[in-house]
Amino acid sequence: MSASGPVSGPAAGGAPVHGLLGDLRAESEELDALVAPLDPGGWALATPSPGWSIAHQIAHLTWTDRAALLAVTDPEAFAEESEKALAAPGSFVDEGAAAGVSLPPAQLLARWREGRVRLGDALRASPPGARFPWYGPPMSAASLVTARLMETWAHGRDIADALGVRREPTARLRHVAWIGVRARDYAYLVHGERPPAEPFRVELTGPDGESWTYGPEDAAQRVTGPALDFCLLVTQRAHRADLAVRAEGADADHWLDIAQAFAGPAGAGRAPEGAR
Repeated sequence: MSASGPVSGPAAGGAPVHGLLGDLRAESEELDALVAPLDPGGWALATPSPGWSIAHQIAHLTWTDRAALLAVTDPEAFAEESEKALAAPGSFVDEGAAAGVSLPPAQLLARWREGRVRLGDALRASPPGARFPWYGPPMSAASLVTARLMETWAHGRDIADALGVRREPTARLRHVAWIGVRARDYAYLVHGERPPAEPFRVELTGPDGESWTYGPEDAAQRVTGPALDFCLLVTQRAHRADLAVRAEGADADHWLDIAQAFAGPAGAGRAPEGAR
């Protein structure tokens, strides 16, 4: 994922891996507390992702944690797996989730918990400066942890929506926002477009009213709004029309239509609330 310019403020990329792992653990435990009490009917509830139940969401997180562990501990084996996955970009994610859904909920939950611990231990023990293969450019340990936190938050949002639960936003959103900003050029590339040459300015308001800023102050292309709304946009968990994220400049405006913080093909995103 290419950078969109200088990053200042709460940049996750500069955070120590141990601190990032603590935030990932907190995000995972918060989601764990939502799903652990569910009966089989609860695990089968449909989420906003078409065809995916709550069990699919947890199975997907379990599958991607396993892939990340393989990337950290056995890069050659991961390369073989990623070649198979990238050969079928439209199905490998669904297939990975479906495999986990076949397990009883208690076994799936136990497998997710075990995988989280193993991945955290492996990343904590990784040498400084190490880079690991992924479904895109190689990633540092910090970037890999940030990506796992982003996915955990996004799929946790799907689960919370299915349960009708409102999760309070936390300062951990700064990691999701950071990867969304960093992924600006990637979003253009997966749409077959050339990224703009000039960096954008992104100014977000965090959950506690703090200011998170990215990019040069004098940039002509600007994006502003609540950090929560920006994170929902770049993870494609809400339609732009339903969010208070604003753009100044034609390039910034177009970016908000195609933004994504995740690797892989461009997603279809969510329909506006009035169209559901």
